[in-house]
Formats: sequence, C-alpha cells, structure tokens
Amino acid sequence: MSRSYHRPLVSYDIARPRNACTLAGGEGWFAFAEVLQRGAAPVVVRADQLPDAARLALTAPRAAAADTPRIMGIVNTTPDSFSDGGLHAVAQDAIAGGLAMAQAGADILDIGGESTRPGAQAVAVDEEIRRVVPVIEGLRAAGFSGVISIDTRKADVARAALAAGATLINDVSGFIHDPDLAGVAAGAEVPVCVMHGPLDPATMHLDPSYDDVLLDVYDWLEARIEALQASGIPRARIIADPGIGFAKTQAHNLALLARLSLFHSLGVPVLLGASRKRFIGTICNAPQPADRMAGSIAVALAGLAQGVQIVRVHDVAETAQAIALWQASKAG
Repeated sequence: MSRSYHRPLVSYDIARPRNACTLAGGEGWFAFAEVLQRGAAPVVVRADQLPDAARLALTAPRAAAADTPRIMGIVNTTPDSFSDGGLHAVAQDAIAGGLAMAQAGADILDIGGESTRPGAQAVAVDEEIRRVVPVIEGLRAAGFSGVISIDTRKADVARAALAAGATLINDVSGFIHDPDLAGVAAGAEVPVCVMHGPLDPATMHLDPSYDDVLLDVYDWLEARIEALQASGIPRARIIADPGIGFAKTQAHNLALLARLSLFHSLGVPVLLGASRKRFIGTICNAPQPADRMAGSIAVALAGLAQGVQIVRVHDVAETAQAIALWQASKAG
C-alpha cells in the first residue's frame, strides 16, 4: 500500500471548533487534514482521524520558531545575485542595508556571498569569506543582536562566519554540497535551514522534472532531516525550506505553494523563500525583479495563511507592514 502523507488544512479564523488541533504550537489550527498518496486522489479527513504520530508531528511546538511569523531579510554581498546584485557588494553598504532591515522588522539577517541564481557559477572559498565576514562583524559591532544567518554551501565559509558572529547556517544545497558542513553546525550547536536544492545552480534550471513535485520534495527533505540528525543536529534546531524557484518550473512552484502546509508534517519550522522569484514576474508581468514587491508580499501572505513560520524576503519594511495588518485582521 502506498505511503500516506498528511496535510493540515490550516485556518486562523476566530471561530475555532472545539475539536480543532493547534498547529505547531502557534496561532493556527486545523480541524481537517488532506491525506495524500502517490497515484491516488486526495481524501479529506477529520483531524481526530489522523494517526497519532501524524497528529503529534503537526501539533508539537517548534523550538526554533516564534508564535508570530518571523522575517528573514536578504543581504546579498554579491555582484551578481538575480534581484539585488551589486546593491550590497561593498561591506559598508551591506551593513547599512542589514541594519535598515532590522529596524524595519527583520528578525533574522541572511548574509550570502555566493549567488545561487539559475546559471550562477561557484565562488572560491576565500572570496566568499572576504565578502561575508566583514559584514557579519560590522553588524555585530553596530549593535545588531538578532539572528545572523550565513547563506553558504561550504564548511570553511560557515566556520569563518560563525567566528565572526553568525548564529544560523542556511544551505541551499540541503547540506549535500560539502559533507563537512553538517559537522560544523553540529559542533557549533547552531540552528540550520535545510533547503531543497539538490542540483547545481549552474544547471538547475535546465528541464527539472519530478514524479510528484510535492511528495518528491517532501521525501527529500525528510531524508535530509534524518541525515542531519544522524550528524548530531537535533530536530529542534532544524528548519525546512521547500526551495521555491530552485530546480523548479512555474508549475512546480505553484504546486508546492498550493499545498505548502504539508511540510509541517516534517515536525520542524517551515521557511518560505519566494521573494522576487521569476514565476512572480511571469504571472505579474514584471520582468524586472525589483518590480515584484507586491507579488512577493502576496506569496508571503499566502504562505503565512498555511502556517509558514519564517518568510525570507528582500522588501522587509513592506512585508512587515503587510504581516502586521494580516495579524490585526485575525484579532477581530
């Protein structure tokens, strides 16, 4: 018999049924869930009909996530990132940009020194360290005490970033590119974000295919989480990102967004990083990434409505404003 997957039908409505289950210890709840199987039509069941293990995975509080959505601000120190390449290539500009994001509402600053846009080429370790370390040190020297994430695939870069003051490792390769990176995270006892990005950025855009993109991505993330646990990283320090826009067509991205709440079954916080991605530009007729703010906010709010705990964005102030109004509207 095919394996069953359980997707909570998340709600934030103020009229909550008494038999509803709380999602991940937060504000969301679900009274029903969708049961998915490969090759079969989805079936909707009551939450109390779920297997105990499935219900526990969905309801257990997430240690690495706050009760309210968290904003991760993107600070690329690269000259060639798809959306803001060059904007923060100088360390002082990146520091100023990061501080402005923090003031605008970013809980986490994600510092990256290697572009992972489609077709991007790898950056040497020494060059990546040269780009990110002064920015991390500068943010700490300026008084930023929040979470600093190092967006890297490389163990040596992560070591240098942690020494400079980073407190989270975000790997777009899902900790596959460098076999030593998981050990660095385990030794430093820092949280990690594992993203579904199993292909090289240089070639990931060339005809990606899946049997079932939703379930294939879920299975891959589940396996990577188990591998990270085996490497000494507790599940409580792991965040999952389905990797919107990485080795995925527009149809793949939309299929993932439509059933994003499935990933809560992994038992870890879920991060959505769709800001300014190409599919937004296609749907919104916005060829230039900088013109995709409104579409990016719409996708972020759609993710939050499915219980996503963290959104990774370029437009922090605008996203924070949208989230504040979304939360206020739930209060009644």
